[in-house]
Amino acid sequence: MGFDWSIMATPGYWPNMVHVLTPALLETLYMVIVSTVLAYIIGVPLGVILVISSPGHILPTPWVERILGTIVNIFRSVPFIILLVFLIPFTRKLIGTSIGTTAAIVPLVISSAPFVARMVESSLKEVPYGVIEAALSMGASPWQIIYKVLLPEAKASLILGFAITTISVIGYTAMAGAVGGGGLGALAIDYGYNRFRTDVMLITVILLVLIVQGIQSIGTSFARKLTSH
Repeated sequence: MGFDWSIMATPGYWPNMVHVLTPALLETLYMVIVSTVLAYIIGVPLGVILVISSPGHILPTPWVERILGTIVNIFRSVPFIILLVFLIPFTRKLIGTSIGTTAAIVPLVISSAPFVARMVESSLKEVPYGVIEAALSMGASPWQIIYKVLLPEAKASLILGFAITTISVIGYTAMAGAVGGGGLGALAIDYGYNRFRTDVMLITVILLVLIVQGIQSIGTSFARKLTSH
């Protein structure tokens, strides 16, 4: 038998639904915000190193680029759900448990940081080398070029990359919910799919779509404003 959609019009349905959705939404936001921030703390320096150590750049160090690039590619090649399961022992040792929203942050960061590194690398490589050469001719140090030339010149692209990364992390949190990570993914599976509550699954999907659309719109808007200035 299919789901009785008329139940959505019964008194008390939406207050109860809000009561169920609110904790799951807060868990998802917690995982996304913390994971994205930590991933950028790790990924931005990695992306910068990948760029400046490449041949012909300000600090060419081919062996550093090769080794770091290989490590980044290895972690990017592993599907998140496999990495999530693979890291359970490490997560348990680090956090004390492999279940819950905080535990899910560990594989989320490890999976997202290499993605951030490549996004940052791609953005910084869009900066014309003539701008860098001009800074070098004026005696700028490598740190000054990174801080005052590369990052500012690539800020619009970096913001778009931030939006894309955040959206990817949202998708990862849904998969983390399948193995006890909590959040909207867990709600859709445990409360929606397993209990045959099609309404819960539909509302969860709509909520995730709205969040993703909001993040993408904000990111695009900020990038356009920076580009126009």
